[in-house]
Amino acid sequence: MKTLITILIFCFTGLCSAQFISADDKLHLGAGALISATTYTIVYTTTKNKKKAFWYSLGASALAGLAKEVYDGGIQNERFDTGEAIATTVGGLTVSTTLNLFVGKNKNKKKKAKIALVN
Repeated sequence: MKTLITILIFCFTGLCSAQFISADDKLHLGAGALISATTYTIVYTTTKNKKKAFWYSLGASALAGLAKEVYDGGIQNERFDTGEAIATTVGGLTVSTTLNLFVGKNKNKKKKAKIALVN
């Protein structure tokens, strides 16, 4: 049954032709990821608060994406591209979520190991 469902999924995904991602959107996603990772690292090392680091890093990437699109729309006389702003925010969301899941796990393991050694 799993094999049949997998084959059907692969058959129907070829029918979708609107799945084009431009090179510029990939750059925006990477820039959002880089901004988010840097912000998360700085905020978490100074505050040791995962929630604050998550929201600040996500906000920084969203703000950078919006600021770049406002700059493009106002000064460079191009149109405001919401897809590029969303791509920057999605890059930030991806990195923020990933770091939020994996940062701070080693301290708990070390504490448990020390407790196990003491007992």
